Amino acid sequence: MDTTIEKIIEQALEMPPKDRAAIAERLILSLDTQTDSDVEVTWQREIQQRIAEIEKGEVVCIPWDTVRDRLRKNPRETG
Repeated sequence: MDTTIEKIIEQALEMPPKDRAAIAERLILSLDTQTDSDVEVTWQREIQQRIAEIEKGEVVCIPWDTVRDRLRKNPRETG
């Protein structure tokens, strides 16, 4: 591996976790330059369907605070 790359990695590893996460996120985003239009269309449909279900009252939303508290009590609980 190039010595410049090694130096950058060494410097990054000395940073706090929050800073390392920010760097990792930026690097990963820089690699993800292509979008799959089929996937994007499918996600948009899914989002619209979920919004419609909420607006019709077909589903009940759970506030984030409630979900977070449940997960803290039992992190393995998914339903």
